[in-house]
Amino acid sequence: MYFKIKHLTILFLTFSLASCIKEDKGAVQLVSPEEMLELQNDKSVQVVDVRTSTEHTLEAIPNSQNIDFNSPTFDDEVSRLDKNRPVLLYCKTGRRSAECAKKLENAGFVKIYELQGGISRWKYEGFSVESKS
Repeated sequence: MYFKIKHLTILFLTFSLASCIKEDKGAVQLVSPEEMLELQNDKSVQVVDVRTSTEHTLEAIPNSQNIDFNSPTFDDEVSRLDKNRPVLLYCKTGRRSAECAKKLENAGFVKIYELQGGISRWKYEGFSVESKS
């Protein structure tokens, strides 16, 4: 009897503790080009191209602003973004935007979206880009 009660108590405590643990999905969410297009309709979303200014000038997703992730002024430029509004990041393939997303998450941004596959996937799936030159 003592053995059963002990095991039941341990089982109960395990489930109780597990239910108290908050599931943290993180502030960064990968989105497809289709999802990004929908998010762009929300005027509160800040769309940021983290590629170089040359890359951004050649082709960019419409209505995006450029903040070069590798620029020495990156931190200063990011500080001008509103941390309480969603940020949608993209680069060429997703490597730079993933690094940038981690940085923004650590800086306290509330909601961060990252375009999976970057502008390369965006174009591959037939979505339009604009030239800034």
